[in-house]
Amino acid sequence: MAESTISQTARVSPGAPEISRLRLPLHWLGVTPFFVFALVFLILPTVGLIAGAFKNASGDYTFDNIIALSQPKLAAAYWVSIQISFVSAVLGALIGLAMAVAVVRGGLPPWLRSATLTFSGVASNFAGVPLAFSFIATLGRLGVATILLRDVFGINIYSLGFSIFSFWGLILTYLYFQIPLMIVIITPAVDGLKKEWGEAAATLGATNWQYWRMVVIPVLWPSFLGTTVLLFANAFGAVATAYALTGPSLNIVPIQLFAQIRGDVLYNPNLGYALAFGMIVITGLANLFYILFQRRAERWLK
Repeated sequence: MAESTISQTARVSPGAPEISRLRLPLHWLGVTPFFVFALVFLILPTVGLIAGAFKNASGDYTFDNIIALSQPKLAAAYWVSIQISFVSAVLGALIGLAMAVAVVRGGLPPWLRSATLTFSGVASNFAGVPLAFSFIATLGRLGVATILLRDVFGINIYSLGFSIFSFWGLILTYLYFQIPLMIVIITPAVDGLKKEWGEAAATLGATNWQYWRMVVIPVLWPSFLGTTVLLFANAFGAVATAYALTGPSLNIVPIQLFAQIRGDVLYNPNLGYALAFGMIVITGLANLFYILFQRRAERWLK
């Protein structure tokens, strides 16, 4: 009887690892659509784009497209794009941080916090052509706000030098999704500020300014820097919004990219791939810095 039991156990035991091996892949089924989507729509196009950046029209590998990025017009386009991204990132980070602090620690009603976060989650993803046309309809030459300011208050913003199709007009448009994105990302860091820290600082005789300067700002600084870098990458990669809003009136990388890929005069797809490759490098570096800053900030959020 004992031998029979041992024999059955011996027969069952080898089968257990096999069942485990059969079940192991099932744990990956939930993330399979994500990997397939990332492979088809992100990884493969990126690999093809990078390969195209180092090819000429005949399909031969060359560095001519990369070298061509140093042309004055293309270099100026990168510089203007970097300026727009930097200014919109800094303004979006400062305004977003102020709003997050006001909503989380300003003693406002709880419903206002939930409403702000809900709106921010939606607005941070509202970009591209719809956003561009919304601002044109609002602040264009015949926009609702433009006509209202002119007819009711006697202020003609276009006579004062403003234009929605200019440098500052594009920054104003970018702020629509930059500020909400800052609020969404920085709110957990603001939530991480413990009430006990303020009480301890007050017990030790620190003023409110000293508490912010010596406790709050050092704690939030890594998160603030990381999110600012992320906002920079977000603005630099906003191709559709920039093209739909400004068209050829502003010399920025998305406009030059579209001109090389779809243009009739400047048609050079491989140079367009090189322009896109440069954008990938810049946004990739920005995201790398964001990850580094976030790792440093996570110790305060735990």
